[in-house]
Amino acid sequence: MSTVDRLTKAHSQVEKILEAFKQRTINNVFYVACGGSSALMYPSKYFIDRESSNITAEIYSSNEFIYRNPKSLGADSLVILCSHKGKTPETTEAAHFAKSKGALVVSLMYVDTAPLADESDFIVNYSWAPPGELDPLPEIMNYSILYRLSMGLLYVQEGNDLYLKLLSSLENMDTVLEKAKVQYLAPAKAFAAEYKDEKIMYTMASGSNYGIAYSFAICILMEMQWIHSHAIHAGEFFHGPFEILDKNVPFILLMGLDETRPMEERALKFLKEHGEKMLVIDAEQFDLAGIEEEVKGYIAPLVMNLVLRVYAVELAKATGHPLEERRYMFKVPY
Repeated sequence: MSTVDRLTKAHSQVEKILEAFKQRTINNVFYVACGGSSALMYPSKYFIDRESSNITAEIYSSNEFIYRNPKSLGADSLVILCSHKGKTPETTEAAHFAKSKGALVVSLMYVDTAPLADESDFIVNYSWAPPGELDPLPEIMNYSILYRLSMGLLYVQEGNDLYLKLLSSLENMDTVLEKAKVQYLAPAKAFAAEYKDEKIMYTMASGSNYGIAYSFAICILMEMQWIHSHAIHAGEFFHGPFEILDKNVPFILLMGLDETRPMEERALKFLKEHGEKMLVIDAEQFDLAGIEEEVKGYIAPLVMNLVLRVYAVELAKATGHPLEERRYMFKVPY
């Protein structure tokens, strides 16, 4: 199925879910997943935190969601899960657990049928490009679906019209992402050549971008490149982690357009004063023509995700370590 066909199908699936939102009151949203599927949920939680005074949002790793058993989980809950192939055992069990509590269960996955789908009230299928490829729209489709669901929930239940601005902005994302891909290709090649032998790299961000930094640390650097890493929140940097900084320690700092940017600016100032090896990706440098002003802070992480994938592809070329190569994942019992 082509990307265009998948987009059309996903839009139809989302619309059916929005209709379901109209049939019940939802007081809390639980985003539940593992690894990169969990990381992509941070921007949507940030949106709900900022925009709703009635609905709360939390992010849980799938197993902890079950073990912790939130007391607020119930019939007025929306549980959104994600598993790329719909086969992550912990996430499938989390969906079953959520349904047993009476929650509305919505799951995102790449495949059409899977164990996770069997435990869900609704599913949405996103498009996907292999790690070594750079097809912009599939790269951010799961993020945009989560936004459609989260902003759509607030539109249906609270009349928040940012949902409409999101929809009009997403129509222009193809152009925005293609421009970003071209803009950052040369810098990514230069970065890869300079940093290909590094054994450790830290990532840092805040607000709606933190999940992007987390994903790059655990999925790209650790899982796909076997480079030691850790995602540091820019606000927490000064409460311990900054002691690790010297002129030989590489940092990747993401700077967004949301309300938490001052924390990233503070971190940048310190990095410049006491460090030397750094990559700064600043959303103020993105060409966001066609994106509604009110949602630029929410859209920036989607562009940031694509930009970091450009860096990941070039880093893998420079290290000679393909992004698909694994030691343990999908190879040994775990």
